[in-house]
Amino acid sequence: MSLAAEAGRDVHAAVRATRRRRRLDTAATTVAAGWLIVLAVLTLVSIATPLLDPYFQDFTSAKLEPSLAHPFGTDGNGRDVFARTVAGAQNSLVVAVITLVVGAVGGTLIGVAAGYFRGALDNVIGFLIDAVLAIPALLLIITIVSFRGPSITSIGTTIGLLMIPAFARVTRSIALTVRERDYVKAAVLIDTPTPRILVKAVLPAVAPALVSYAFTAMTAAIVAEGSLSFLGYGLAAPAPSWGGIIAEGRADLATAPWITLAPALALAATVMAITTIGERAKERYS
Repeated sequence: MSLAAEAGRDVHAAVRATRRRRRLDTAATTVAAGWLIVLAVLTLVSIATPLLDPYFQDFTSAKLEPSLAHPFGTDGNGRDVFARTVAGAQNSLVVAVITLVVGAVGGTLIGVAAGYFRGALDNVIGFLIDAVLAIPALLLIITIVSFRGPSITSIGTTIGLLMIPAFARVTRSIALTVRERDYVKAAVLIDTPTPRILVKAVLPAVAPALVSYAFTAMTAAIVAEGSLSFLGYGLAAPAPSWGGIIAEGRADLATAPWITLAPALALAATVMAITTIGERAKERYS
């Protein structure tokens, strides 16, 4: 076979591979967009909570099957499961946002400081991070929430504090790389103020990793909040929570499965949507 023929075959193979990657990229984008719509719908529905009453009880309408009047049926106390699921969505999303703010801000500050300054500060921070990560997270959250009392703020801040080590590890590794780049070394040589270097050089390099990891933190927060409520350490009844509604419906799982099915599907859809969007963001920024 001539060299020209081999070159032509290689070009065709490269073109096919490029087209295949583009098709896969388009498919991944479409899937992520679909889940983004799902997440947007869940968010908009959760905002409609003031229009619904998740606490209203009508014992004459207990355990009604899903209908036009009650799309997700009613629970054992005659409360509308749809209204409670929507209210639970709002609580879960608020917890996720609080977790993200606390974990991202605290973890970024600690991780950038450890990676950029290194030395004894890096050693101390590394030891503390390893110590926190060695403790079972759920048990530690249960212990702290038990002392502070179950509320959206306490649960969100507690989970956020435990997310700080994870964010710190991500940002530290990037800060270690950035501080060795030529433009950073040049900025140090000309006596550029350290805060300016951190803001202009280090933080922009850290931002893409924070964006992709933020989705992981949000799913972890939602699952953790649901687990706490399911175990009885989350929001106090009758405050609606996905985990709490699922736990309340366990006794009626055989006769009224819709009580647990609705919040379980909402929780699964939310986690799947955030995870898929996060994976797509990671591919974009990596």
